[in-house]
Amino acid sequence: MKRELLGIHHLTAVTSNAAKNLTFYTQTLGMRLVKKTVNQDDVSAYHLFYGDGIASPGSDITFFEFDLPPEKRGTSSVIRTMFRVAGEPTLKWWKQHFESTGVRHSDLKKRDERLTLDFEDHDGQRLSLVDDGGDGQAFPWEKSPIPAEHQIRGLGPIVISVPRLEATKEVVSNLLEMQQVRNYDFHGDTVHVYQMGSGGASAELHIVEQSELSRARLGAGGVHHVAFRSADSDYSFWADHLNSNGVHNSGKIDRFYFKSLYFREPGGVLFELATDGPGFDADEPLDLLGEKLALPPFLEDQREEIENGLSPID
Repeated sequence: MKRELLGIHHLTAVTSNAAKNLTFYTQTLGMRLVKKTVNQDDVSAYHLFYGDGIASPGSDITFFEFDLPPEKRGTSSVIRTMFRVAGEPTLKWWKQHFESTGVRHSDLKKRDERLTLDFEDHDGQRLSLVDDGGDGQAFPWEKSPIPAEHQIRGLGPIVISVPRLEATKEVVSNLLEMQQVRNYDFHGDTVHVYQMGSGGASAELHIVEQSELSRARLGAGGVHHVAFRSADSDYSFWADHLNSNGVHNSGKIDRFYFKSLYFREPGGVLFELATDGPGFDADEPLDLLGEKLALPPFLEDQREEIENGLSPID
């Protein structure tokens, strides 16, 4: 029986200021804070998750708050994160919104035959809005300051830069069984498009070879890792699959809201395979997501100490 990844699950980036981050993603972008928690490996740092109205898998961008200098840009890194929106009128609305709110942004342009609007957050995170044609379901957040018809629908393609395409291609194609479907040109570089599952903007990884660049250094405005969706029932298969192919990996890790496997592809980008379930409503009602600090059960006995170590961001 063939197993396949279903699409992008989430992307985790770095912010230098959790309070500013919260304001930008919930007010300027109108996304829902679906989980306010901490980095499970460093509980002194916030881990904030933003998604759609029901915290759908594939809708969330997440942030660690780390006291780091700005990212040193380069290869071996995620170089652009895209969000899906529906239609040209919506992209024109967002351009006007960015102009009125002072968000650094580009002009509208076609990239990979999709209308796209590039912009950056306060940390210099490289982001884009891309027209997904309105494909699939959308779950707007009723309390968003952004009109429902213009809200971000979820994550779109993720673009990574690697120093050697062939090594990364071997892992993406043969280990993860993504399908190469096309190429396109971006500023003189050839971008190779790989799709997961049924494909479409929510299930694409875009890879560009940039051997002339030095390796990126993680910092504020950079990306920590990208996660791909695994069906819950396939989690053990992927763990065994990585091991049987000699891929050094984290082993099974239960993040409480989903289960994870981590490994670095040959180009240096950290990949995660994450299950859809149990979901962000595992420990709080869907209508109250993100309203208080949530801790997985194995950290609950440290709540007082953890809360005292965090600066309020509400």
